[in-house]
Amino acid sequence: MGDRGGGCCPPMDLFRSEAMQLVQLIIPMESAHLTVSYLGDLGLIQFKDLNSDKSPFQRTYAAQIKRCGEMARKLRFFKEQMLKAGFSPSAKSLGETNNGFDDLEVKLGELEAELVEMNANGDKLQRGYTELLEYKLVLQKAGEFFTSAQRSATAQQREMESQQMGDETLETPLLREQETATDLSKQVKLGFITGLVPREKSMAFERILFRATRGNVFLKQVPAEEPITDPVSGEKMEKNVFVVFYSGERAKNKILKICEAFGANRYPFAEDLGKQALMITEVSGRISELKTTIDAGLLQRDNLLRNIGDQFEQWNLKVKKEKSIYHTLNMLSLDVTKKCLVAEGWSPVFATKQIQEALQRAAFDSNSQVGAIFQVLHTRESPPTYFRTNKFTSAFQEIVDAYGVAKYQEANPGVYTIVTFPFLFAVMFGDWGHGICLLLATLYFIVREKKLSSQKLGDITEMTFGGRYVIMMMSLFSIYTGLVYNEFFSVPFELFGRSAYACRDLSCRDATTVGLIKVRDTYPFGVDPAWHGSRSELPFLNSLKMKMSILLGVAQMNLGIILSYFNAIFFRNSLNVWFQFIPQMIFLNSLFGYLSFLIIVKWSTGSQADLYHILIYMFLSPTDELGENQLFPGQKITQQVLLLLALVSVPWMLLPKPFLLKRQHENVFMLNFLDFLLNIF
Repeated sequence: MGDRGGGCCPPMDLFRSEAMQLVQLIIPMESAHLTVSYLGDLGLIQFKDLNSDKSPFQRTYAAQIKRCGEMARKLRFFKEQMLKAGFSPSAKSLGETNNGFDDLEVKLGELEAELVEMNANGDKLQRGYTELLEYKLVLQKAGEFFTSAQRSATAQQREMESQQMGDETLETPLLREQETATDLSKQVKLGFITGLVPREKSMAFERILFRATRGNVFLKQVPAEEPITDPVSGEKMEKNVFVVFYSGERAKNKILKICEAFGANRYPFAEDLGKQALMITEVSGRISELKTTIDAGLLQRDNLLRNIGDQFEQWNLKVKKEKSIYHTLNMLSLDVTKKCLVAEGWSPVFATKQIQEALQRAAFDSNSQVGAIFQVLHTRESPPTYFRTNKFTSAFQEIVDAYGVAKYQEANPGVYTIVTFPFLFAVMFGDWGHGICLLLATLYFIVREKKLSSQKLGDITEMTFGGRYVIMMMSLFSIYTGLVYNEFFSVPFELFGRSAYACRDLSCRDATTVGLIKVRDTYPFGVDPAWHGSRSELPFLNSLKMKMSILLGVAQMNLGIILSYFNAIFFRNSLNVWFQFIPQMIFLNSLFGYLSFLIIVKWSTGSQADLYHILIYMFLSPTDELGENQLFPGQKITQQVLLLLALVSVPWMLLPKPFLLKRQHENVFMLNFLDFLLNIF
């Protein structure tokens, strides 16, 4: 929690957690809601759950929480609809809405019902529109089938007539009349079904039709040029227009079932060309009318969603706040008269006056005849840790709290992190060109922080904005270490004078230091530009950064462990910390402390030993000879002893702590039991 007290609060104690007290509040029922709201805005009290033995459904305000959950569901529905429509909720005004809880519930219900009705009507119209588009396509494509078939039949008939005219005899007219009479009696009327089938299913559709009817169908398909929106699924897909000719009702029933199985949409079709043209004209007119109606409905729906979006954040904040208030009220217990709520919670000592003022204001605003009672309770419970922060220190405190929160009245590691965290980052980063880029970006966030803090930012932007002061410190330290490393976007510069080294012969290259001799005074500040190259497998500067980071990190961890245990001994009178202090120091320094020692020895002697190889084979093959990787006499025995100490320290760290915690728990239980007996007798 941040420092919300303004000028009424005493100066912050950055190095220690605030002194805490357990307080009891007796709040009249009529002012309970407003009291919890004001105390929540204050943010200086942590309520205890006095109803831990009850389930969520047995608590007093379970119904109100359910109502808040339902309102939150409606707001999520509104947000989904807005995102689907292509715009996000407005963040212009995040002030609290003037609507009361009951009024807001009614308003959200009305808006949801209106929006659901609009969606249903829109879906219905859209489905009809896509069906008409498909129908029009069927009329056009299937019409081409019949037109081409009619032309082909006419051409064949003319050809047959011309052939028959050339072969006429005296008996030909009589025979033609007999054939015509015979053909008319044998003619069979064919039926047909038209529609669309997904193109990916067209081959299987044709195969199943052939097998089901034993080949007694004629199928004609033609692909649609563009993807079509399916009326049922609403998805765009590629389809084929088909016409199936059949004979008999039995074949028709089989074809209809196959169409349903393959998701083929069927549409009526007239064989007469005149009726086809009339149907196309009628369908085109209905498509135009539906398009106009759909556009008007979408415009009305967008206007409604924009009106919702203008107040969405206010409503969302209101619902979240109400739900938090009722969750807190459910943690309070009813007194025997059921006219008051009893609350217990931890608060900083400095916040006593602010809490009492909030209680008085809540009683006045709710027109309560009786004010809330505030009293301090004496307890043996361990208070929670509370560090006051501001906009500069809050991000550093969150970094520390992510790893662990200090115990009550212990030193605050967050203060030291303000310097150590950006400095260790800069030791590894170390480039004043990149540091300037980071600084300019964070200065933009800092200059516009009032405006940006009231806006809804994206996840990455919001995280960057929250850590703007951390990044600013990191950039400043990076500029400094970049000057020390003499690195500007990985390029060295002779900023503070000329390099002290020059090439002795042609063996000198840009990427090596072999062949360099000192010809001038030492470079006045930072790394000499000539040493920006390499003298081994790794670039010299990268090796320097990595090893300096290890040395400083190990030194900081050692110092942190020592300070934390001194703090535990002198300020918490805890004499059992050696059970963890000694094995932690042994484990840390047997591995990383030894690595730091090897780095210093290698720098001092100029050895070409491979430290990676030494550390890896210290675990894998501790008895092997070191060879060229030996840096000092007795190194093999030293590594074996350190490895043994590291292995012993692991169970030493892990096993005693559970037993110590068990004993402390038993002691606390006995003290509480004795207090209970004393209160009785």
